[in-house]
Amino acid sequence: MKWAPEECKFGDMIRVRVGAVYHYGICSGEDEVIQFGLPPTPESLANPSSVKVCVSGFDDFSRGNIIERALLDFSERRKRFSPVKTVERARARIGEGGYDILHNNCEHFAYECMFGVKKSTQEEAVREKWRAFEKKNGG
Repeated sequence: MKWAPEECKFGDMIRVRVGAVYHYGICSGEDEVIQFGLPPTPESLANPSSVKVCVSGFDDFSRGNIIERALLDFSERRKRFSPVKTVERARARIGEGGYDILHNNCEHFAYECMFGVKKSTQEEAVREKWRAFEKKNGG
């Protein structure tokens, strides 16, 4: 999947860089994003039980950073739910909790709304780095 700072459309998966990580959501209307919590802060990471699926405007989602939208290739476009179904799936989860930075985060949420499967490329990258570290250090 590629990303570009283009105008968001209804049903798009979008993201914004927050420090060293990305925060993900689903564009659900003009100036509306459904996301698993607002962009992370030290306070929200310290209290994950307070993080819920919520709706916000683009300003609260981006916190002044550039919003990128997912540019799906042919195969990804075939596998995804329609924009209407993607937003319906996201709306159905508003208020849901259970946030876990490794196993149930905003990227998992966005992928699941769009494709029906949980996935986090950020989590996968961290796990790969850990495996390489262990291999290098005899673990």
